[in-house]
Amino acid sequence: MIKFGTDGWRAVISEEFTFSNLQKVAKAIALYLLKHGFGNKPLIIGYDPRFLADKFAEEVAKVMEEAGIDCFLAERDTPTPVIAWEVKDKKAAGAVMITASHNPARYCGIKFIPDYAGPAEESITRELEENSNKEINLPPASKKGKVERFEPRERYCRFIESFIDPAVIRKAGLQVVCDPMYGSGRGYLDRILQNYGCRTEEIHAQRDVLFGGRNPEPSAENLEELRSRVKELSAAAGLANDGDADRFGVVDEQGNFLAANQIIPLLFEYLVADRGFTGSVVRSVATSHLIDRIAHSYKIKMHETPVGFKHIAKIMRNEAVIIGGEESGGLSIKGHIPEKDGILANLLVVDLLARKNKPLSALWKALVDKYGPTFTGRIDLHLTVDKKNQLISGWKENTPKEFSGTKVIMANLLDGVKLILADGSWILARPSGTEPLVRVYAESDSQEKLNAILDSAKNLV
Repeated sequence: MIKFGTDGWRAVISEEFTFSNLQKVAKAIALYLLKHGFGNKPLIIGYDPRFLADKFAEEVAKVMEEAGIDCFLAERDTPTPVIAWEVKDKKAAGAVMITASHNPARYCGIKFIPDYAGPAEESITRELEENSNKEINLPPASKKGKVERFEPRERYCRFIESFIDPAVIRKAGLQVVCDPMYGSGRGYLDRILQNYGCRTEEIHAQRDVLFGGRNPEPSAENLEELRSRVKELSAAAGLANDGDADRFGVVDEQGNFLAANQIIPLLFEYLVADRGFTGSVVRSVATSHLIDRIAHSYKIKMHETPVGFKHIAKIMRNEAVIIGGEESGGLSIKGHIPEKDGILANLLVVDLLARKNKPLSALWKALVDKYGPTFTGRIDLHLTVDKKNQLISGWKENTPKEFSGTKVIMANLLDGVKLILADGSWILARPSGTEPLVRVYAESDSQEKLNAILDSAKNLV
């Protein structure tokens, strides 16, 4: 059974993710394109550096060729946001990206990016999933599609540089350590920064299908080498991307990891206060309410969405959004595609540092001094399916009157159950759709309160 998750279909290579199953998904995508009037436009095909990903991409191209659909196939492994941007730039029918993003090396995946250059909406993925599990006979093509190889790096880099101030960055002359984590972001961020006078060092800069034995996820525990190197060089920052470079991770000049719940608010206020951006702001239900406080200060409309960038992207497609982001490390901004872009996120951090001419740790301190302290955390509760459902339904049907000794003033049922507490703290419980666990997110104004809230969640089970 091929089942699409929040961002495409992922499975273990050679177990479920096989050439045979890949062909089924590729045929479903071809059928979608032909059925909905996109068969006369080219399809972009990209892939990350995983084992066999290039061969899987070539197999997709063969299916499209037989269906009469022209393709642009990337020359080398390429970041997801670059492939998504090519959809917009080439006015293509969409894109197929062979990637499992930040998942372990044994996984591979395939995601379809529609013509609007963002994550596929649920109606599209439902159609693709349904047809992937059927025997499909594509209509005979009048002629074979053409497959053309292409290299998008230079053109993408020229575009993405429009979001920064090269003169300010050149004048600052910052030293930056880049960590693509053996992923597709190799040779992107460091190249752009070098062009504008930064002294850069790139670590983990070769293709490694095992990602150095770690998940290619830019989390604090996976960036120890980056943190050490930043301190050794007295660099201004360390900037990381996940396996397909749609997520980001940031280390300050002291070697401290700054989570997306810190970077997104920092960039949000920077874009408004220093860059003059106007519009609204969007965050997922699991992302820091510091964004809300900044939005309130500037009288900016704030949207809250379920978890998954596709929900953020939908709003970004319909109105001017200054920044849209989620705690898992994805963001995009006004003027860019409605898709996560970790390269852009890291570039904006450098732009912020250069313009402010202050250390990143000082900028974060100034933000919390202005809007109040914020501490966020997440734990995973491994439960049986029955207990998982019991926990969520229990909170929905009988909302606790207090949690961790603090009164509950509201229950938000947008995605899972989110309890808003009287002191401004909150806790969110979301059941995993694919695993026997509940993900628990929380935020408070002190580390002690945060720990107490998360401990209370553990004690419940």
